[in-house]
Amino acid sequence: MTAQPDITAHIPQRRAFAMGLMIAGSVAISFGGLIIRNIEAADTWQIQFYRSLALMVAIALLMFWRYGRKAPAQVIGIGKPGIAAGLLLAIAGTSFLQALSSTTVANTLFLLSAIPFFTAALARIILRETLLPSTILTMFSAGSGVIVMVIGGIGAGSLYGNLMALTTALCFSGYAIIVRRQRGVEMLPALFISGTLIALVALIMRWGDLGISLHDLALCFLWGGVLSGIANALFIAASKHLAAAELTLIMLLEFALGPIWVWLFVAETPTRATILGGAIVIFSVAIRALIELTRNRRKPGTRPTL
Repeated sequence: MTAQPDITAHIPQRRAFAMGLMIAGSVAISFGGLIIRNIEAADTWQIQFYRSLALMVAIALLMFWRYGRKAPAQVIGIGKPGIAAGLLLAIAGTSFLQALSSTTVANTLFLLSAIPFFTAALARIILRETLLPSTILTMFSAGSGVIVMVIGGIGAGSLYGNLMALTTALCFSGYAIIVRRQRGVEMLPALFISGTLIALVALIMRWGDLGISLHDLALCFLWGGVLSGIANALFIAASKHLAAAELTLIMLLEFALGPIWVWLFVAETPTRATILGGAIVIFSVAIRALIELTRNRRKPGTRPTL
């Protein structure tokens, strides 16, 4: 299958809108850390099980709302690429859980900050996508912000945990490439596949021990059905108009905003490095979005200065 030509540079209005979608999705999913802090007793596998169930319900409802009786045909239409995307996303989600439980949070975030760079490399090889100079500068600026955030917390950690974090980064980058390449196909069913696989793994790990409180259950459904559902649906919608590396670049907002919500609502004070690094990430993405809005306002035919 030949790579599709990248036409995003010629539709600035849609690109600006897609960036807005990605920013909204990243803000939504950034509340995940706050939800984790408010879980009373459920362990990570129980959380994954109910969170995945909620995501599956949300995607199923969205599919039937959009396509009605034609929803099953859309599921079949994803073909092998959609199945592969769902599998990669499931591996990324499971590996992320393993990374957090086996190595430091700082190590995990540091390795995950490489996602835009992995994605850019894969997109250049597979999709023949090139990046605007402003996007490249933003990648390095936001990446430096993540490094500042985790300075002092990076250590040797567990080799297994670090490998799991690296696996998460690589698998999510592969997922982003597939979604971007198949942007003419409805890829929402891939999320359903991912949720199903993660729920099955969690079910096996906690067979006979899935009882949790209504409080924890409600938070899991809020996280999976609302926040994850919104973020993932917006990611797929934005993939039709943004380069793969741009999609994953804006996702770094999740790392920057997560500690802020925990600080504001749980009084868990972040370090100065976390505040400074988060500010760099937010500022970098904001400047990139403003540049895109500036391009959008220019008259057709004029070349933007980046």
